[in-house]
Amino acid sequence: MSSSRGRCRRCVHRYSRQYCARGGAPRKSFAGSFADTIRRVSTPRPGCETARRRALEIGGLRLAFLEWGAPGRPALCFLHGGAAHAHWFDLVAPAFADRFHVVSLDQRGHGESAWAVPPAYATEDFAADLGGLMDALGVPRMAFVGHSMGGHNTLAFAAWHPERVSAAVIVDARPALPAERVDRMRARGRRPPRLHPSAEDAVRTFRLLPPDTTADPALLEHLARAGLVARAGGVRYRFDPACYAAREPVDAWPLLPRITAPALVVHGEHSPILPREMAERMVAALPKATRAEIPGAYHHLVLDAPAAFVRALDAFLADAGVV
Repeated sequence: MSSSRGRCRRCVHRYSRQYCARGGAPRKSFAGSFADTIRRVSTPRPGCETARRRALEIGGLRLAFLEWGAPGRPALCFLHGGAAHAHWFDLVAPAFADRFHVVSLDQRGHGESAWAVPPAYATEDFAADLGGLMDALGVPRMAFVGHSMGGHNTLAFAAWHPERVSAAVIVDARPALPAERVDRMRARGRRPPRLHPSAEDAVRTFRLLPPDTTADPALLEHLARAGLVARAGGVRYRFDPACYAAREPVDAWPLLPRITAPALVVHGEHSPILPREMAERMVAALPKATRAEIPGAYHHLVLDAPAAFVRALDAFLADAGVV
């Protein structure tokens, strides 16, 4: 891992805003203990750049995203998992802003992106958004880092459009979901969105799925608050339940041999979603793949071990020549 050049190593960020006083001292304190969390789990190259919040009309749908780095650099896109949002990568995406044009996308039906009406949440729909985003940004090729659902979408897009993908990083994502898991997702998606009386109530009841994690509670609070939107009578999370109810994931196992880009399969040591044996099967099926296991981490390894994840991603991108 190369060291940071010309940047303050003690900068901290929250909700995509950076605070850096002259001399490198933090300039503001944050609610809760998020600033302390950043200091404890800061990535090796945290950066000082403020994220830019943008939105574009793509395929008739408003897609929102966070952006770091200068356009014209190699493009790097982070894709969150189901029911999550772009802020899931707040601790890791800025680490690459000195070398990449970095984007963290709110995928359709998530975060500040629009809901598809009528519901359109097949893998093909998510993949079409990625191509549309690249076209809108004027990016011919892009490296993708996808967690869980985002990893599944990355696999599909990389197989269907290999000429547009410079690297594919699959973060604790299965190529195919068991039928019973898809059935549970669809049943959950048929429930109406829960309206919380207050943000505090929403934060108090916030849980990851699956729930096992070693993430700092202040980081989880940050993610919960970043995902809320006010509505009459309370607040709810920015997530379209139809994303689950209408979910139609493809079986990506047959697609793996078609992915020509360098690929990295990352999984948590204790992940119940992508065990080591399945990750090894994926690596064997992908033409140009390596594997990284994050020690002590579960499914949400980007939250459990952000510094270890950044090191693994940084080394892979350098080895793959995506610089």
